[in-house]
Amino acid sequence: MLVAGPSGAGKDTLLGRARLALGNDPRCHFARRTVTRASSQWEDHDTLDETAFALAKSAGQFSLTWTAHGLCYGLDRAIEQRVADGQIVIANVSRAVIGQARERFPDVHVILIDADPEVRTARVRARGREPAAASRQGEGRTALDPGLCETVIDNSGTVDAAAAQLEQVLCALIARLGGDCKT
Repeated sequence: MLVAGPSGAGKDTLLGRARLALGNDPRCHFARRTVTRASSQWEDHDTLDETAFALAKSAGQFSLTWTAHGLCYGLDRAIEQRVADGQIVIANVSRAVIGQARERFPDVHVILIDADPEVRTARVRARGREPAAASRQGEGRTALDPGLCETVIDNSGTVDAAAAQLEQVLCALIARLGGDCKT
């Protein structure tokens, strides 16, 4: 399952809530990204500098890689075995890598998390790490067409409401594997 959306939409917040609710379910795996930026209170990930990232990429360590906002992102190749074993792998990705992911993993479920532009801008500014992005939300970037997504979640309101929607989607995917979903 891929989660995508613009900066400030609240993807990491909602994924964190889903991880708390479903992280102990062996049918789910929340993939950790590797990013060429230090982790923060808003985004927990593995960190490599650009040189180490390039070496890891050339060594085939990543299943998917992309660049966004001047940074490099990657998902470890280990997710391929988890998918082959029938687990639901949940990953926060850029919209730019969705086509590549669909080619590699044909049964991908894409969730678009979005919020009103004013809400996104305020969130990005509050993080203090992407001032340019806050002042030019979406400028020069192609938006993800909601029609290309299996699910769209509007995170303009309460986190509880949007988190409940994400958990419902995950529970439906878990049910397809068989068994109950306990959140």
